[in-house]
Amino acid sequence: MIDKNKPIVAIVGRPNVGKSTLFNRLARKRSAIVDFEEGVTRDRKYVIAEWNDRSFIIVDTGGIVPDSAHDMDKNIRLQAKIAIEQADLIIFLTEVKTGITDHDLEIAKILSAHREKVFLVVNKVDNEKDELDLFEFYNLGFGEPFGIAANSGRNSGSFLDELTKILPVIDQEEVIDERENIKVCIVGRPNTGKSSLINKIFGEDTVIVTDIPGTTRDSIDLDYIYQDKRISFIDTAGLRKKNKIKYGVEYFSSMRTIDSIDRADIIILMLDVSEEFSDQDQKIAAYAQRKYKNMIIILNKWDLIEDKETNTFKKYVMELRRTFPFLEYVPILSISALTGQRVHKIPDMILNVWAESHRRVSTSQLNDFMEKVIQRKPPTHSTGKHIKVYYVTQQATNPPTFIFFCNQPALITENYRRFIKNKIREEFKFEGATIKLILRGKTDDVPHIIY
Repeated sequence: MIDKNKPIVAIVGRPNVGKSTLFNRLARKRSAIVDFEEGVTRDRKYVIAEWNDRSFIIVDTGGIVPDSAHDMDKNIRLQAKIAIEQADLIIFLTEVKTGITDHDLEIAKILSAHREKVFLVVNKVDNEKDELDLFEFYNLGFGEPFGIAANSGRNSGSFLDELTKILPVIDQEEVIDERENIKVCIVGRPNTGKSSLINKIFGEDTVIVTDIPGTTRDSIDLDYIYQDKRISFIDTAGLRKKNKIKYGVEYFSSMRTIDSIDRADIIILMLDVSEEFSDQDQKIAAYAQRKYKNMIIILNKWDLIEDKETNTFKKYVMELRRTFPFLEYVPILSISALTGQRVHKIPDMILNVWAESHRRVSTSQLNDFMEKVIQRKPPTHSTGKHIKVYYVTQQATNPPTFIFFCNQPALITENYRRFIKNKIREEFKFEGATIKLILRGKTDDVPHIIY
């Protein structure tokens, strides 16, 4: 779902005419991945742009190859078709160096049904000599072509002036959405079914799904309204091992995934039950935990497991807990993104983890409990020095953050820190939330933070 209060501008055209370069120019940042390889952009990508006090949504689409029978090209055409239907204005992007191609003519036929909202733009017009070649593009049937050079920015100001002039005005009377927004990032190795899950949740072909690992390259934000809360799903490119990432498109896709984890509130770690859990899965989970992200584990492709028994799920959970011992507090759900089995439970799990991460324990309740715990098992150190915990308080939520004031914070061992966290979880749960502990001495300027 996208903001209905802003007009939508879709950029469409054949591969390698500079759609993502123009997208980044309009967004004023390197948002879409740009590479000399054709077909880099596959899914639709949205960003808000502003010019002349007008705010609008730019949609980048994959290069359309009209007559290709390749599955990927078919899926890209589907994504572009959705963008065209949604758009209030369509930028039909071509480029002057090659001139009009058969693909341009085929795309022109596709767009002819939307003629009233097509803005013909010719890219790579680097100089006045190139401008002389613009007349050829009248043959596409969309009136006067507008020449730009997206890479250098030549004529981009005049282009935006014209764009905002013809941009339709959207009724602004709708109430601004003030619902709580929960950002959820779905991560995992390539081909675990992340995009299939997004499509099943939304009930439409929102992102491209194929059997080819690594189909998703850009991270995409999609809003889902559930129980009067807005859940923003971030579908990310699959993370590969570092030594398998080539510099270029895959490198930037991997960096984009890390950025998506950083800005998310809840991480859904998606695992393929038809494959063994890997070190890469552990690294993804460990990175998310270091960033104090709330977490959910999804076991996908449950439909592929044959001869399931009553305790089959229990066995998988035991193996997962053994592989990920540091995620004992994270809820686990088995699903099939293909058939939709148990997918409907995911939004409720998200809201539950969100609520857990925002739960606050009163100082008196926390101290009464911790006093009993510490009396039964006080902190000790090999030096024999006396360690005393004065009191505990919850400083913040999301993540739940607890400060322990004590006389010798540096002497509290790692094992005892883990013991404290486990006891807090036993009593107060915080399911799916990564707890943050801070040990502070009476005169400490720098607290001891426990990860």
